[in-house]
Amino acid sequence: MKVEHILHTNGGVGKTSYANNSLLQRAVISMVKPIVGASIEELCCTLFPECLKVADLGRSSGPNTLLVVSDIINSIHTTYQKLNRPPPSLQAFLNDLPGNDFNAGFRSLPGFYKKLDEEHEKKFGSCFIAGMPGSFYGRLFPNNSLNFVHSSYALHWISEVPKGLLTEEEEGLNKGNIYIAKTSPPAVFKQYLEQFKRDFTVFLRSRAEELVPGGSMVLTITGSIKSHDPLCIWEFVGLKLNDMVLEGLIGKEKLDAFNMPFYTPTTKEIEEVIQAEGSFTLQNLEVLKNDWDSYIKQANSGLDKKTRAAIFATHIRAVAEPILASQFGEEAMDDLFPRFEEDVLDHMERENCQYINLVISLTKKR
Repeated sequence: MKVEHILHTNGGVGKTSYANNSLLQRAVISMVKPIVGASIEELCCTLFPECLKVADLGRSSGPNTLLVVSDIINSIHTTYQKLNRPPPSLQAFLNDLPGNDFNAGFRSLPGFYKKLDEEHEKKFGSCFIAGMPGSFYGRLFPNNSLNFVHSSYALHWISEVPKGLLTEEEEGLNKGNIYIAKTSPPAVFKQYLEQFKRDFTVFLRSRAEELVPGGSMVLTITGSIKSHDPLCIWEFVGLKLNDMVLEGLIGKEKLDAFNMPFYTPTTKEIEEVIQAEGSFTLQNLEVLKNDWDSYIKQANSGLDKKTRAAIFATHIRAVAEPILASQFGEEAMDDLFPRFEEDVLDHMERENCQYINLVISLTKKR
């Protein structure tokens, strides 16, 4: 089955829906907000567009759907007040794969437009928001049609599981793991890295054609310090799946044949691809580190460890359940995530696991 058919978060508004479990993504957007604001300000002061056209790529459903658009509007308003000029119109495109729940975001638009008028006393230019379903590993927009591109927590999802992870005999090279782990052979890391390089090159090339000269991008992606041993959350999920294999709850062959379409690059790998592709100037590349559960502690001070683990498990389930269930079945999910919850924070502390967030600021060469 193609990745684009199964790579989506849990829809709806239920207990394990992404809409109710996207606190981590919101915290990351908040951390990057000053960088986005600075990029928008510079863009407005150099291009002076009558209509600022932006694309938010990989924007899933839930309360965060319009958060970046709102931040961009505030940055535009502040910038043009400084310039003593009327603000431009804004056209914003929300992109994700077709399997994601676009309707929740669209239903929130009337309230969003009303709030926009109230907050800016109807002094902001016209705002138009549209959906753009499709993979960002390819073209989405006409040539020279965008001023700004934003993407948060999406580019670590690669377009496909590297084909080289299966041998000619259809045996998995990464047996017992669902991502790069300490027990993965070097060939697994190499296959993942090559797939990421291909995908990120296509992404940059596509956006280079769609952005106007001088247009900019701010991209936030989960990265790693050592990409051959990234201490990633999927390594831990793989450990729990191994436990289920040992207990006969899922078949070993299912685990051995499955790998996540995911890659966490290092800063060096990012820089090398940008330089080789050649269309963009790298303005800044920041590294932000946080413990796996720090965003939960920041939002809910005083929670005990057991409660934090339960929240964290539900958040990961909201993101990963559709793709894991496609391989291991829906029933296995009700067993997998309680196991995850039971040991995840102890594992984090033992291994010193952190989210490594890379924030990449780029400008299209003129």
